[in-house]
Amino acid sequence: MPRTTDSDGTPVPQRLLAAATRLFAEQGYDRTSVQEIVEAAGVTKGALYHYFGSKDDLLHEVYARVLRIQQERLDAVADSDEPVEKRLRAAAADVVVTTIDSLDDAMIFWRSMHHLSPEKNKQVRAERRRYHERFRALVEEGQGLGVFSRATPADLVVDYHFGSVHHLSTWYRPDGPLTPQQVADHLADLLMRALRP
Repeated sequence: MPRTTDSDGTPVPQRLLAAATRLFAEQGYDRTSVQEIVEAAGVTKGALYHYFGSKDDLLHEVYARVLRIQQERLDAVADSDEPVEKRLRAAAADVVVTTIDSLDDAMIFWRSMHHLSPEKNKQVRAERRRYHERFRALVEEGQGLGVFSRATPADLVVDYHFGSVHHLSTWYRPDGPLTPQQVADHLADLLMRALRP
């Protein structure tokens, strides 16, 4: 069985993921070989196949680790006792901050997701749909209470916000004039203004 950590104590799966992420970002998914990944991670091909069944699985995990964090945070916000306006605004800002914090992962994924197997693609779509549905439920809750305008269907409201989020990787720069939190606040405020009755 492969070692679970290397000499500096970093678990092998994390080493593989870090190496794959860097190489996918630099060279592109399709131009990165399994051999390059294992050499960069300092492990054997056997170790890669032990933890990840394929290069496809590595690409999926690049995205899934971000989505897992976002889902946990959305669930915590949505389940809180705060008024729906505060919960939706917090969720809208959080998805911006967590996306910016993982901008390389998001960029790699959007550029490369068409390389995923049909099965993995279906899995990713289901994971994303769960997140979007939980977010949409907050919009619908506010619309049902009369706190948010019903003028725009909840689905379109969600698409509007997530279109902005997915677009972040094309323009946001860490050395730019706005911090992640400032961008998050602006986009969350835009969403809340669009929903004002």
